[in-house]
Amino acid sequence: MKSWVAIARWFDNSVGAQPVSESEALDIDWVRSIPFVMLHLTCFAVIWVGWSWTAVLVAVSLYFLRMFAITGFYHRYFSHRSFETSRWAQFLFAVWGNSAVQKGPLWWAAHHRHHHRHSDKETDIHSPHTSGFFWSHIGWITCKGNFTTNLKAVPDLAKFPELRFLDRFETMVPILLAASLFGLGSLLQSLAPQLGTSGPQLLIWGFFISTIVLFHGTSTINSLAHLMGNKRYRTSDESRNSLFLALITLGEGWHNNHHHFSASVRQGFYWWEIDITYYVLYLFSRIGLIWNLTPVSEATRNIGRV
Repeated sequence: MKSWVAIARWFDNSVGAQPVSESEALDIDWVRSIPFVMLHLTCFAVIWVGWSWTAVLVAVSLYFLRMFAITGFYHRYFSHRSFETSRWAQFLFAVWGNSAVQKGPLWWAAHHRHHHRHSDKETDIHSPHTSGFFWSHIGWITCKGNFTTNLKAVPDLAKFPELRFLDRFETMVPILLAASLFGLGSLLQSLAPQLGTSGPQLLIWGFFISTIVLFHGTSTINSLAHLMGNKRYRTSDESRNSLFLALITLGEGWHNNHHHFSASVRQGFYWWEIDITYYVLYLFSRIGLIWNLTPVSEATRNIGRV
């Protein structure tokens, strides 16, 4: 019976929802982790579907589009409220972020806020210094205690029923994206066979491969950004700045900067610190889609240096 409840939670987080005891919090929920495992294993289907430049281009495009949604919206907006926007734009940003298959906006923000309160301490949910690299990178999301959303950590977001809906049915948008890619691939196979793609091929490359690379790219900030790079500021944790990580995550690699002043919409504090997410958010502000971007002052940049 418990297995069927866990399977139902693949589609609806509210099914049979019960508090997880402290003794079980770190136990792996094997049934609920099956979709995550299958996302990885399905990538091997590339052996049968092959590749085309069309499929690779779609995969790369969706990687960067969804990475921006995670860094710009799930992280800098929902987790840190580093700018303001309208309610409609907020919902569209949440849908965009949800397409990255990294759960709902409330779940993401609640866990990230917890991380900032306890960074690299024993109570940090994903620190490589307390629990090891594997746990910080991937293991923590499979345990029973981390599947739930702590709504008390996000009262400013939980008041919006549309955000709670996305959080409850977190797989709805990803399933629609996967189906759309399959349909697009099938349409292109019929109307533009010279592109050499198909429904199964575009599904594997555009959804599965792109999503898995995106997940591991995002996860480097939990793991590697606390292990490699330089430390400019005296923070209470082991966060580091890394150009390499900033490039693959569109600016999130300036992690020590971020932990020094997490409210800033800009994580690359200086012009030479590439922060593509900030550049795009700045353009959004210029056209009036977002506003009141939290800046980083000269005093903030200079205080607390190592």
